[in-house]
Amino acid sequence: MLRLSGSKGSKVVMLAAMLLAACLTAACGGGGGGGGGGSGGGASSVSNTSQAPVVSAQPNVAPISVDHGVSGVPNMPFVSVTICAPGGTNCQTIDHVLVDTGSWGLRVFASQLPASVALPQETIGNGNALAECMQFFDGYTWGSVRTADVRIGGELASSLPIQVIDPNYAAVPASCSNTGASRNTPSALAANGILGIGVFKHDCGAACVSQAVSGTYYACTGTSCAPTAVAESSQVANPVPYFGTDGNGVIVSLPAVPSGAAASVSGSLIFGIGTQSNNGLGSAQAIGVDPTRGVFTTTQNGTTYSGSIIDSGSTGLFFSTNQMSACASPNQAYYCPSTTEQFSAVNTGSNGTTSAVTFSVGNAAQLWQSSGGAAAMPLFAGPAFVGSQVFDWGLPFFYGRNVYVAVEQQPTPAGTGPYFAY
Repeated sequence: MLRLSGSKGSKVVMLAAMLLAACLTAACGGGGGGGGGGSGGGASSVSNTSQAPVVSAQPNVAPISVDHGVSGVPNMPFVSVTICAPGGTNCQTIDHVLVDTGSWGLRVFASQLPASVALPQETIGNGNALAECMQFFDGYTWGSVRTADVRIGGELASSLPIQVIDPNYAAVPASCSNTGASRNTPSALAANGILGIGVFKHDCGAACVSQAVSGTYYACTGTSCAPTAVAESSQVANPVPYFGTDGNGVIVSLPAVPSGAAASVSGSLIFGIGTQSNNGLGSAQAIGVDPTRGVFTTTQNGTTYSGSIIDSGSTGLFFSTNQMSACASPNQAYYCPSTTEQFSAVNTGSNGTTSAVTFSVGNAAQLWQSSGGAAAMPLFAGPAFVGSQVFDWGLPFFYGRNVYVAVEQQPTPAGTGPYFAY
């Protein structure tokens, strides 16, 4: 997922995963129901000197699966999350929750929670119920802010504010629903929830503390909701910094996809950086990010992208370039070069660290067709929805490497977050 504007408190952009998959399916005359790792050509799409992926059965590890998930969308990494009423034993494990290093906070659907898992409603100072709108480029989610104990792998965040997505909660304000289509069902979102584990602790931060920001938090009385300021302690929160010992960050570890496509991929979500024997930095380079916007700079083919991010919630590498053409309609969200092309770029962090990266881009429509609609597509890239200042290193960047995400204000062996490392 890509943030819509340049502030820490901004909303995020869903990179049209559902629409892109639907378009590509149409291009190959249907299908999309499970490919057998077709040829597609080329190796894993992005490379440098990253160490081999970590595999461990330790309590700070949760399995990741890149599979066909809820709606058959490619390049979506999923994990299971257990939600419990605070301090209680009434729990529900929800599978196919999107692992998203480009946003912050946990969001699950009310439809995934049985009545036995009754989560307390967050309120503001006057006692009104707290709700949230999460606006994406092409839509929005809406629902109440609730308190839950959140367990992922062997890690626990107690009494964490989360968004419970529910289109029937109160009445959706016009200032929320004016951002495209409703993404308030799993099929519309292509996932059973979003696990935002990016570099920040809360999904709005100081911007929403001092004033009411339309399109974010709302105070509700009955069915009527109005924008409201909200303390950070009540904002939807990234669970990682509330895990205790392993709360300074995460590692997303996925294997390479050497054939250019795979029916599914299994990897690991590892909590902590330098806190256990399985989460050391090794030779990874820390790329510092702007502490208010979470971005760094990418330079590619003489173009400088000053708002770059590393985002597991994006289904491709998304950047604007004239080096190749977009696919024909209706697949224009992706690039379709005549042959697989290899490129190079340099990432520069706010700390001055530079890292050269090579990556390959294939013909998305042909790859999708030849793979039979595989879940892991490392050669996908496109111009979709990103402005001229953004290079979005989406899920293809993650194949074959460990990607570290250090949370703001948390000490690590490479210094205090926020930063990405690989």
